[in-house]
Amino acid sequence: MANGTYLNRVADAELDDRLSRIGAVLIEGAKGCGKTETAMQHCASSVCLDIDESARVTAQIAPGNVLDGPVPRLIDEWQLVPQLWNEMRRAVDARREPGQFIFTGSATPADDVTRHTGAGRVSRLRMRTLTLWESGMSTGQVSLSGLLAGNQATGASSLNLDDVIEETCHGGWPGDRRLSWKQAQANVGDYCGEIANAEVRAVDGVRRDSARVLMVMQSLARHTASQARLTTIASDTGSPVPSDTTSSYLKALERLMVVEPLPSWSPVLRSRARIRTAAKHHFVDPAMSASLLNAGLDELRRDLKTFGFLFESLVLRDLRVYAGACSATASHYLDSTGLEVDIVIDGGYGRWGAVEVKLGNAPDVIDQAADNLKRFAGRVDAQTVGAPNFLAVVTATGYAYTRPDGVSVVPLGVLCP
Repeated sequence: MANGTYLNRVADAELDDRLSRIGAVLIEGAKGCGKTETAMQHCASSVCLDIDESARVTAQIAPGNVLDGPVPRLIDEWQLVPQLWNEMRRAVDARREPGQFIFTGSATPADDVTRHTGAGRVSRLRMRTLTLWESGMSTGQVSLSGLLAGNQATGASSLNLDDVIEETCHGGWPGDRRLSWKQAQANVGDYCGEIANAEVRAVDGVRRDSARVLMVMQSLARHTASQARLTTIASDTGSPVPSDTTSSYLKALERLMVVEPLPSWSPVLRSRARIRTAAKHHFVDPAMSASLLNAGLDELRRDLKTFGFLFESLVLRDLRVYAGACSATASHYLDSTGLEVDIVIDGGYGRWGAVEVKLGNAPDVIDQAADNLKRFAGRVDAQTVGAPNFLAVVTATGYAYTRPDGVSVVPLGVLCP
């Protein structure tokens, strides 16, 4: 919400599509990313278990009663009463009609009840914070779907570097859009503190040292967009924390959906290079990294190297949302020769593209990034994987165009689904 007005989300069309073909949709995402407001635009009735104590008690005693109501029926924060999952599955089977339920949740239940199959009954929809296009800051002149279709890039971003830094510090939480970046960043700081103090414990009931959780989060912020080892994160806490303990903290943050790993893309290669399979870790919104690093506009203006990593995280956030609308996924690539590509978009059926993220758009910077992308494309076995549909350098500012060698240059401020 912004000043009481709903901001249209990429997820709106995805949710409508899924409700038209399957019995239930599970919308997952970090707290505050807009799941409930989006679900409210599409439901006929609702119950919010986090604020309705009587409904929560009823759900524990007679879960079927909570599911009764005009459909689609929204059950908000369903994970507070995990037994609702199996009750919902049975209701979908009995009714045999699409569009019965919308479940929303900001954490994976402690016993992971969703492991009981939802195949043919439930479709999962991941929501993240607002992209630049959803918040009205992108012109939308270049679509990811168009790039996957082989279209040329053309357009111009209206954003300057200060705008992009400010947006990174501000964050994409819908409830903060009316606030200044300083106010929004203060809210993000409170959010991070609440995660460390209470949310990590609530996710699975395990007691954890809140100060150490916060140090782990700060380490993740320092290593944004890198393949930091568990031992590195553990050592950053200032004491010899066993890596299995650090892994437990990290998994809890992932279950809260505030940290999201970026997996490695593993295509068939023409060379003998070995693919490095470790995931990179990103916060759901780069404003969390900025807050945990105590970095505002002035600090990031002075330290563009650090901001470059946060900008990569900003680009990834937006591309993950746009990729979801294209039935595609995002990953990264690194092999034993040191060849690395920031983001690979895989749409399946031989549709894929590769992205290098560069803060600047000077000709030598773009040339180097383009050469890296072409070298990577030449290493992939096109007979097995298919030739790339696009190679693109995503920048912070400037113009969108396609170079004579076919590599597109695309400012983040012109991208859309």
